Amino acid sequence: MNPSTALRHIGVFLTVALLPALGQQAPPSASRAWLVPQDASFQQQLAQLPETSRPNLDSKHAYTLPELVEVAELNNPETRIVWEQARARAAAAGIARSALFPTVAVLASASLSQYSLFVTRFYHEDLATFPTSLSLSYTILDFGARAARLDQTKADLLAADFAFNDTHRRVIFQVTEAYYQLLYAISQEAAARATLTDAQTVQQAVEARLANGLATLPDVLEARAATAQARYELASTRGLEDIAHGALATVLNVAPGTAFQVEDVSKTPLPEAVNEAVEAVIERALRQRPDLLAQLAQVRSAGAEIRNARSAYYPRLSFTADWGHRNSYGSQNFNPTISSHIYPYSAQLNLNWAIFDAGARRNELARAEAQYRQAQAQAALSRDEIENEIWTSYSNLTTAQKQQEAADALLEAAEQSYSAATQSFQAGVRTFIDVTTAQRDLARARTAQATARVQVLLSLADLAFRAADPIRAAQH
Repeated sequence: MNPSTALRHIGVFLTVALLPALGQQAPPSASRAWLVPQDASFQQQLAQLPETSRPNLDSKHAYTLPELVEVAELNNPETRIVWEQARARAAAAGIARSALFPTVAVLASASLSQYSLFVTRFYHEDLATFPTSLSLSYTILDFGARAARLDQTKADLLAADFAFNDTHRRVIFQVTEAYYQLLYAISQEAAARATLTDAQTVQQAVEARLANGLATLPDVLEARAATAQARYELASTRGLEDIAHGALATVLNVAPGTAFQVEDVSKTPLPEAVNEAVEAVIERALRQRPDLLAQLAQVRSAGAEIRNARSAYYPRLSFTADWGHRNSYGSQNFNPTISSHIYPYSAQLNLNWAIFDAGARRNELARAEAQYRQAQAQAALSRDEIENEIWTSYSNLTTAQKQQEAADALLEAAEQSYSAATQSFQAGVRTFIDVTTAQRDLARARTAQATARVQVLLSLADLAFRAADPIRAAQH
């Protein structure tokens, strides 16, 4: 086989071997989906991912809100993600800090060479060298470049720490919100069950009166329809409870089907109302909101980057030094070997100053200044959004407290009206329509009271979340 034929065969082989890989770089057409290759490495990577540790909850224990928060903080994957991010920023700060100190390195090598030279006569030479050296390099003056990079990494670490706290704040609120939503579903189920009991009681009373000739068949049919409606609403509330239970389980990082109980605080007193002015809440939020503090740390980081960009306009003075030991062995024309042992050293000052860079430093400084202004604008926007969030949350809490007071009064009045209607109906003074009307009003009042109570708890938790205050649970 001649060389040209061999090269053609090699080219065909490489084309066939590389064509599938080259065809996976982009979809062949915009009108059709990309054909996903059967790549087993993805499944291998999936199998190599760390196992997710899920907490074991006691199905017989009624968990309080603080206990659920502790479970979530220990097991929620978001907290581990931001924790690793903070650790990476801490390592970056350590790298920047190391630039303030000299660098020391040791080098050892061995070489063996042999060559011949033919000019007017033939020379044969063998040479073996074994050098070792100790090198030191240190930047003496850089007009603040290293200090700026260190300040930047410190600010980035501070932002990561604030982001870590903000993640915990959000996880706590997610647990609180899911917990109160579950309590709301439980209270709705209790209200629906009480309504079903009342409907069944009324149905039995109407059927008894029909047997005695004191009621009509339409009254019985309407009572049975009311019972069926109450049974349907009870089934609906049970579905809402299952959904709320699964949402809370997800936040806790447990399987949605995990059986566990929560403490029912529907009958305990509500936390005391917030009596301080909304301006005081806003001022406190601006001092302690971790997401805002993280953005202010990013402003610091951008400012340090500006100082680093400005330092590029100035020279950089550095010092390097080497000291070592070199053993050499050589011979020419197969004569006896001659050895040499020397201790070379050197010391050097280097001044590096870029005089012309076609505008690279100017554009780098402009970029850093633009990022600084962007970080400032983002922090100002977050400040305004926090103020609006506090105002809205404070207003929602005030409204929820008023609705809760009205709902309590409505429930008390509806209970009295229903009791009076049933007693008057049994005495033959009121009609069955009056009883069903009072029954429906009582069912609506129970739902409104449960909704208003949970809304107060959610509004209190939301205000504490917006202000970065500890979230208070219902008092026992």
